[in-house]
Order: sequence, then C-alpha cells, then structure tokens
Amino acid sequence: MTPRIAVLGLGEAGAEIARDLVAAGAHVRGYDPLAITVEGVEPRGSEADAVADADLVLSVNSSHDAVTALENALPGLRAGTLWADLNTASPGLKGTLAERAKEYDVPVVDVALMSPVPGKGLRTPMLVSGEEAGRYAEVLADLGADVAVQPGPVGTAISRKLLRSVFYKGLAAAVVEALRGAEAAGCEDWLRDNIAAELDSFDRRTVDRLVDGTHTHARRRADEMTAATEQLEELGVPARVATAARDLLVELRDAVPHEEST
Repeated sequence: MTPRIAVLGLGEAGAEIARDLVAAGAHVRGYDPLAITVEGVEPRGSEADAVADADLVLSVNSSHDAVTALENALPGLRAGTLWADLNTASPGLKGTLAERAKEYDVPVVDVALMSPVPGKGLRTPMLVSGEEAGRYAEVLADLGADVAVQPGPVGTAISRKLLRSVFYKGLAAAVVEALRGAEAAGCEDWLRDNIAAELDSFDRRTVDRLVDGTHTHARRRADEMTAATEQLEELGVPARVATAARDLLVELRDAVPHEEST
C-alpha cells in the first residue's frame, strides 16, 4: 500500500524531504502558510485539509509553530493517524504535543534530525522515540530514509540531540569568539591552525581529561579565564563564551572546600 503522507511546513527542510518522498513513490500532500509549493506535492489550503486523508503527518515547521500546526490540524485528523514532530523543540514541548494529540487518539512520535537537511533530504539521519516509533521507522525506511529508533517516550530523541547541541553549538560559539579576539590581536592564522590541530587529536580520553581537569584545576582555570575575558574586553571583542566559562569555573572552584592559609 502506497503511504499517504502530509508534510506541514515546506521551507528548506520540509521541501527537500517532501520532494524525496514523492521520488520514493509516496502520495504526498502539503501545506505551508506562505503558500510554498513543491513539485509533485499536492497543495492543500490548510493544515486540517492536508492531514485529512493522511496516514502519516510530518510537522516540519519550527519550535515556535509546532503547537499551532497541531492545533490547526486537529479538526482534520483521523484517529490513528501518526503525527511526527520533526521540529527542534524541547522535550517538554514535544510531550505537550503528545498529550494534546492523545485526546484525539492520535499517536505522536518525536523525531530528531541529527544533521542538516539541505543536500540530504530524506537521507538525513533521524532518531525517533515514542510508542509508535517503530511504525514511523518502518514507513520511512521503506522509502529510503535513515531512521534509528531510540527507546523511550516522546522527548527522548530530541533530548539527545539538544544535549549534543550544547557541545556542538557551544564549541562553534567558542571558536568564533576566540577567532574574533585573535583577529583583533593580529594572530588569527596561528589560532586557526592551533584549533585545527587540537580538534584533530580528540578522542574519548580527551573528553575525560577535559572533564577531570576542569574539576581538578577549577581555581587556576577560573583565574585564567578571568584574564582571557579581560583581554577580549581590552581588544573590543564581546566576551560571552569566555565569561560563561569563567563563571562555570568559579562555581566549581567555590563548591570545593579549601583550607585557609595560615
């Protein structure tokens, strides 16, 4: 049986996924509030119209629009239709969606897109959780998607993605801030090479050393990051990441009792 899939949100990510679904042989209908159309996707006039005859709904909007998309679609949803939320929303918000849809006997799964969609479309690695995660994986995998089931309730998959984002996006922010400072200090090329070399040497042991060293040497490193923050300010570079690192180290430093000097 050819799956009937509704895609809500036909922006960059939604459009690529919808296009690939069509190419894989699915019957796809879609809706976007900006009236975006995608070749091969049957345009519908509202969320409710788009989901009315669908077996699976992919909500590919944004975290801000996730609740609105569901609320607007509810009048057209049939009991048993599977609602998949692909937005990067908090675990709590995903759980709220699941509770709301449950009132209409509509199961919800939480899908975390684990890499950027552009250039990958339906082949974007997906992590899915929720009671009906296996059903989602079966439908999408048959169409060529890269789906892994993460055991646990709705919110488990996105929780893992967001925790990883603390590292990835935090690292990116630290690199940007450091290079801004290096540019102002006239040593950007040197720091770029140094960062690249450090990242190239990372392994599991590096992670352990970072964690252990941060706790063990919090006092000294807090002083170091205080100086680094002052330097960035002297260079006219806003010290956001450096300040956050300093504050964390101060917190760790102050949490460990130390002997008063005599």
